Amino acid sequence: MTPRPESSGSRPKGTAGEKIPEQPTAAQQKSAAKKTAVPKQAAAKKAAPAKATAKKAAAGKTTVGKTVAKKAATKKAAAEKTTVEQPVAGTAAAKKTAAKKTAARKSAAKKATTVKATAARTTAVKAAASKSTAGEAVAGKATAKSPAAKNTAKKAPAKKAPTAESAAATATPAEAVAKKAAPAKATARKAAAKKTAPAAGTVAKSAGKKTTAGTAPAGKAVAKKSAAKKAPARKAPAGRAPAVEAAAAQVVPPEMEVAVSPAVDAADRERLLGGTHHDPHSVLGAHPVPGGIAFRAFRPYALAVTVVAGELRAELHDDGEGFFSGLLPLREIPAYRLVVEYEGTVLETEDAYRFLPTLGDLDLHLIGEGRHEELWTALGAHPMTHEGVTGTRFAVWAPNARGVRVAGTFNFWDGTGHVMRSLGSSGVWELFLPDVGEGELYKFEITRPDGSRTLRADPLARRTEVPPATSSVITSSAYEWGDAEWLARRAEAPAHEAPFSVYEVHLASWRPGLNYRQLAEQLPGYVKNLGFTHVELMPVAEHPFGGSWGYQVTGFYAPTARLGTPDDFRYLVDKLHQAGIGVLMDWVPAHFPRDAWALAEFDGRPLYEHEDPLRAAHPDWGTLEFDFGRNEVRNFLVANAVYWCEEFHIDGLRVDAVASMLYLDYSREPGQWTPNEHGGRENLDAVAFLQEMNATVYRRVPGVVTIAEESTAWDGVTRATHHKGPSGFGGLGFGLKWNMGWMHDSLQYMSHEPVHRKYHHGEMTFSMVYAYSENYVLPISHDEVVHGKRSLVSKMPGDWWQQRAGVRAYLGFMWAHPGKQLLFMGQEFAQGAEWSEAHGPDWWLLDPGYGAEADHRGVRDLVRDLNTVYRATPALWRLDTHPAGFEWIVGDAADDNVLAFLRLDPEGVPLLAVSNFAPVTRQDYRLGVPEDVPAWHEAVNTDAARYGGSDVTHPDPVKPEPLAWHGRPASIRLTLPPLATVWLRPA
Repeated sequence: MTPRPESSGSRPKGTAGEKIPEQPTAAQQKSAAKKTAVPKQAAAKKAAPAKATAKKAAAGKTTVGKTVAKKAATKKAAAEKTTVEQPVAGTAAAKKTAAKKTAARKSAAKKATTVKATAARTTAVKAAASKSTAGEAVAGKATAKSPAAKNTAKKAPAKKAPTAESAAATATPAEAVAKKAAPAKATARKAAAKKTAPAAGTVAKSAGKKTTAGTAPAGKAVAKKSAAKKAPARKAPAGRAPAVEAAAAQVVPPEMEVAVSPAVDAADRERLLGGTHHDPHSVLGAHPVPGGIAFRAFRPYALAVTVVAGELRAELHDDGEGFFSGLLPLREIPAYRLVVEYEGTVLETEDAYRFLPTLGDLDLHLIGEGRHEELWTALGAHPMTHEGVTGTRFAVWAPNARGVRVAGTFNFWDGTGHVMRSLGSSGVWELFLPDVGEGELYKFEITRPDGSRTLRADPLARRTEVPPATSSVITSSAYEWGDAEWLARRAEAPAHEAPFSVYEVHLASWRPGLNYRQLAEQLPGYVKNLGFTHVELMPVAEHPFGGSWGYQVTGFYAPTARLGTPDDFRYLVDKLHQAGIGVLMDWVPAHFPRDAWALAEFDGRPLYEHEDPLRAAHPDWGTLEFDFGRNEVRNFLVANAVYWCEEFHIDGLRVDAVASMLYLDYSREPGQWTPNEHGGRENLDAVAFLQEMNATVYRRVPGVVTIAEESTAWDGVTRATHHKGPSGFGGLGFGLKWNMGWMHDSLQYMSHEPVHRKYHHGEMTFSMVYAYSENYVLPISHDEVVHGKRSLVSKMPGDWWQQRAGVRAYLGFMWAHPGKQLLFMGQEFAQGAEWSEAHGPDWWLLDPGYGAEADHRGVRDLVRDLNTVYRATPALWRLDTHPAGFEWIVGDAADDNVLAFLRLDPEGVPLLAVSNFAPVTRQDYRLGVPEDVPAWHEAVNTDAARYGGSDVTHPDPVKPEPLAWHGRPASIRLTLPPLATVWLRPA
């Protein structure tokens, strides 16, 4: 490639053609000493410059400004005629040595003819560019050839030059170099003179032909008299050549004399092709080497690759199998791009292998310790601007992988040319791909320890394809939230001391066919109208099988794509908040499915799951349990909990299947589990994980609540993590816990015929024995209305009227009982059929044209009124978790199927709740009451006509009588409606 003229007119320091004095090496001094015996007369007769031949290639890195070490130049005096001298282009200056006499040196200098530029490399580079013309600033394309080009440097007759590796490994003694020095034959000189060897990227014409303006300058002739004396360096009589103008690219100074092959060596080549290279950036891209800058590209299927830096264009040599390389005589790595030619198209792009890592040491340190609380910002695929270039950063944790490549729509699902680098011992692989942006699909191609390959979805993908497709999608959020007011006040009171009435929703089936944004136009209004304070969304994270309802998750960081994009889901949450509705979400950290494209044996060995097969396999669901004892896995889950709360403004997480996490023997027979280090059955790793998760979420996101679905009597589920209980464990740190015992017992009681309920009365009262051991939620969830369990109304005995009346009485009792409430969709209007994810609630039951519409609408109206009174009555929620908030009036009237109790607020203001679970009206039923309440007003009566009841009500205030009853100084007489609950509060 012909050098370009400089834009400023000045030349960089140390460029070819300038005089740079040089100290002779020890080898040169010895060689010169041996030549002192040569007669002066012989030197005079052959007044021709000596040519440096058989230079030993010092393959170690030659630094600018240092003298060229480890070279022995064989000196031979020419007889009468000066032949063409070939200085070394782009390396340290060729040294011309006179025999002994100064006269001979001067004669050689005077007769020096036009200089021809040759390559002084061990493996020279062939120039394929067109001839330079005078005055041209750009000399056309120069093809930097591979090491297959002919070597024009003269060889010493004694021995072959040592390899770059051997020269770099040991410092060659000057004596050894001197021994190798021998006079070059005249025939060898002439043969070399006839051939034109192009200097890296520069085209020089033969001395015998017309030399165009701007050819490479002659090297400096350095004469040496003897080992003791040093002759001053002289400049060969040749004109200067302009330097290359290309974005700080400069012609390599003569000091950098020994060049190396730019091609990828066989070992690296094999590993790159096989996808097992751990550090492709050390091989590919641009790298300073002796002789200039080596450019290497790996572009499978490309026809040609050209380096472009400003006005510099150099086509790399095609080394086969998608590899391209070239050595350019530049001092520094320029800002460059690659022009890649494929069949039918040409692309100009940045080189992915020229960038520094996008992850810093702090990120890697935190990942290794399991303390990266914003893990989603470090791993996964992130569109970003890196070093001034837009693209996408890919990062994945796969410590057992032999290699990782990224494949996607941007490379036609062939990851061969996109090899990721391993970042130290962290197990993290990273690659920044320029010009790749949002919407592209991708997966990671992982080479397992056994050499086989697997294509995996990104564990931290923040968006996925719509199932059953399984690819990850590059995404970033541009959503602007409008819920600042909600976030500011949600932390005003803890959940257990605030009204907390939850409507559980399966988004995909609530209104089948609606996406997130369409749901946002209907769901907030519906929930607000019914008076619920929160919605609880069944798992939103991506899952491959819809029939799992979201409880077998593969995309822990991605909202399911079935209903829209992540920003669409943000829109739904935002609209709920703006309507005053909190958003809870079911979260499933206990287990994950075995899909071969997801987390199972992610990098060829157990990674996210426990390495012990007995600990890894979940016996009930055929899934795999997480290894909670591994730092990175624990970090993956803790950060995931924070992610949903921070990125999607989720107000709380209901953690699924906590019991299966806490016990090593959960659903396992003796011999199928191994005790912990203390000989117990508690899973200590899971305990530590849950404590860390809760502590981290509450610290980072004020106002959120975590809720445990825990079905055993584990001590301290909702106790603070730093408070140890009788078992010796600190609390798990949850805010609330599902009261599975209350749910099971109460539904069991209601399923009995009323005539038999007196034998099961304790099932309705036992919950108060442990009501204050935890902070409870009373759940009538999806689990209770599927798989043959029947819907809530269908669980009730009797005819249709009695079934509806039983549901109304039960809901009134539930809302008055200490604890928070949760009701699954469809139960609010007494749907008779079980829930099915395929078609959702039976909304047609509320169609005015349906004959029994009033029956279903009446139950829904009751739910609305229960929520309205509940939210307005602090006695029903302020002391939910404190015994001072509850007093029995009568709890032992089993024969009557009657329960009566008081709820109290911190100021002692009561609410009286009375339930009659018999299908008969009880006239003048006397109940003891506090004497300081002058009259009671009926707040709710589930038997009211507007709810579909028999309308046995108390429209007038009820005044107490000074008759002691039930251990109280006063009492009232009520007419208890059949199968009904009545609330009364002070008038």
